[in-house]
Amino acid sequence: MHNVVISGTGLYTPANSISNEELVQSFNAYVQQFNADHAVAIEQGDVQALTESSAAFIEKASGIKSRFVMDKEGILDPQRMTPRLPERSNDEWSILCQMAVGAAEQALQRAGKTAADIDGVIVACSNLQRAYPAIAIEVQEALGIQGFGFDMNVACSSATFGIQNACNSIQLGQARAILMVNPEICTGHLNFRDRDSHFIFGDAATAVILERADLATSEYQFDIVSTKLLTKFSNNIRNNFGFLNRAAEEGIGASDKLFVQEGRKVFRDVCPMVAELIGQHLLENQLSVTDVKRFWLHQANLSMNHLIVKKLLGREAEVEEAPVILDTYANTSSAGSVIAFHTYQDDLPKGAVAVLSSFGAGYSIGSVILRKR
Repeated sequence: MHNVVISGTGLYTPANSISNEELVQSFNAYVQQFNADHAVAIEQGDVQALTESSAAFIEKASGIKSRFVMDKEGILDPQRMTPRLPERSNDEWSILCQMAVGAAEQALQRAGKTAADIDGVIVACSNLQRAYPAIAIEVQEALGIQGFGFDMNVACSSATFGIQNACNSIQLGQARAILMVNPEICTGHLNFRDRDSHFIFGDAATAVILERADLATSEYQFDIVSTKLLTKFSNNIRNNFGFLNRAAEEGIGASDKLFVQEGRKVFRDVCPMVAELIGQHLLENQLSVTDVKRFWLHQANLSMNHLIVKKLLGREAEVEEAPVILDTYANTSSAGSVIAFHTYQDDLPKGAVAVLSSFGAGYSIGSVILRKR
């Protein structure tokens, strides 16, 4: 059995950003037009009038102030309100591959590795562009990596589940090093006409290099102390889009083919589950919550993160104990906790214990205990 380290992380950030104010301006223009077009039906009680939004409402509800996106124009067009991402020919790298490669190149550089050092690629994300061929095999080809590749999806927990899969393969000697990438175009499945959720998501990609500890040379190493995963079925976060939609015409274009969430139920259910899992995980490894210097949590909702850490610590967390990137990136699904990890890791001292944790649809929860080398 080999000891495993994370030796490099990478981040791809789209060039475009949308502020809450810009998003609200577009949304409110749509609402005004809808209410005008349906004025008679609204007055007769046959149609419910839509309510405008505000930047203040969004920030209070989520902690989000802006989000990076792969396409800005299509989202802000009140007549469209969907990103415009033209199809590419089969001879071009896909858009998810492009994002993944951007993050992977940075991770390889930080790890001090080349493609020749990597034996496997895992693409772990919520929003896969196609069923096959696997995006991971395309990324493998784009980077010139020999070995294997596969895709996996556990919604917002895909990264932590991907880390455990990669760690297991390396521990068993099936690979020297594995690239785990999380390209997320969350805006592609977001209903920008829904007041309660139109602000939630952004786009980004992250990458993590995992390798045998005895082969690692990077100055950015973290020992993987332990991983722990949990899933419990719930309909409170759901997206029913899939290849069988064409076989059921009655569902085509229905709102459940985009992101749907019962936000209050998710908050109530998930927060205690995450805190309990992390607490149990630490105890199983003879660690106390007070031993943890940093929590890199999934970036979905600021109140959720605050409550989870408060349940663990018994007090409000200091900013450096649970850093936030949600305000500028919004929810980037599986990439969120890794963005926090990538952005806020270099200042930790040698020997510092930290926890990388994700939670989301499924429900799915992942906890990875790390120690700075």
